[in-house]
Amino acid sequence: MKTEFTLAGFGGQGVLSMGLFLAYAGMSEKRKVSYVPSYGAEMRGGTANCTVTISDREISSPVVASPKVVVAMNNPSLDKFESRVRPGGILLVNESLVQRQPRRKDIKAHIIPAQELANEVLLARGSNMVMLGALIQATNIINTENISEYLLKTFKGRYLDKMPLNLAAIEAGMNYVSKLQKQDKTVSA
Repeated sequence: MKTEFTLAGFGGQGVLSMGLFLAYAGMSEKRKVSYVPSYGAEMRGGTANCTVTISDREISSPVVASPKVVVAMNNPSLDKFESRVRPGGILLVNESLVQRQPRRKDIKAHIIPAQELANEVLLARGSNMVMLGALIQATNIINTENISEYLLKTFKGRYLDKMPLNLAAIEAGMNYVSKLQKQDKTVSA
């Protein structure tokens, strides 16, 4: 099994941290991983995206032209990457910052009120963690019992005081997508 991800947003939204989390999770679960970050010159406020590949076999190239999963944290990211999602793939959209609906009819889209969910768990800068939880639930890519271990690796032991809030934000994203899946209210974009 090989799953390719593209995570995109503004610099400072935490998309590179989301990708790093996936990379550490994949490595911890003894899979092959490729992680390629990319960001504009202005780190904060500019563009930021990364590609992550998690596979059970060798990865021949880190280049991801048509990912199975795209996370779009803002309008420019949705505009740029929606067309690249593989047919039958998954698009996760941060409804808090994206003003339009996905246009594709051949993918599954989950529209997530990431900022609102982050605010509910008292983590104002946690929309990326909400979207990470949504991604985990939508793809079943990692063992959810080890999320806190993967967060520790991602942040290298920093922000330990935020660990309970980060975990709550991830859980909020997972629960939101789980409810969508159960109610079958996902948007077939």
